[in-house]
Amino acid sequence: TWVPVFEEQGKLEEPKMHAHRLFIPVVFFSLLAPTMVESYENPPTEPGFSSLFDGKNIEEHFIIKGKKESWTVKDGVIHSLRGGNRIVSKEQYGDFVLRLDWRISDQGNSGIFIRCADPQSVRDTNCYEVNIYDTRADQTYRTGGIVHIAAPTSVINAGGRWNTYEIAAQGPQLTVTLNGTQTVDVEDSQFADGPIALQYGAGIVKFRNVRVRRR
Repeated sequence: TWVPVFEEQGKLEEPKMHAHRLFIPVVFFSLLAPTMVESYENPPTEPGFSSLFDGKNIEEHFIIKGKKESWTVKDGVIHSLRGGNRIVSKEQYGDFVLRLDWRISDQGNSGIFIRCADPQSVRDTNCYEVNIYDTRADQTYRTGGIVHIAAPTSVINAGGRWNTYEIAAQGPQLTVTLNGTQTVDVEDSQFADGPIALQYGAGIVKFRNVRVRRR
């Protein structure tokens, strides 16, 4: 129990324990805050996987095909704006597992292109495009599907939140998993090898934790 101590003027001293109560949470928060930011600036490593984005430099592993000023990095996250077009990996991948986190606005449009036949002109007709487009006019190949190849088996609206794709290619076998739900399992042999590309189509588009494992 705190007992007040009287000063000569008859005023009460402030209880010193109050200062300690305020000081502890401030210190606790200041210790936690840097850790939360670093989780994106230093992507987690997984056995066998190589990072394609270190949280700082897009051009270490990608070539920017659109306006360079439309691709920026903030707190370990890739941000793309109008005019961004695509970023294309410097290396080519045939059989692999690709994992990445992405986020679009409700009306946003993006896509992950794999095994691109022509790195200079990446399109859904010369690559496999794993779509990110909830509001696509033709819903056949909406988010979770591969454009022109396979409709998603589940309708998952992904706008306005962070999502995770796992895209696997092994010979003609292609699988897509969105937030833990497999949406595509198909065989197609049009494209066997090529770079990976991340697209800006419309709205707000963000990427983080991009990593790949060759098979």
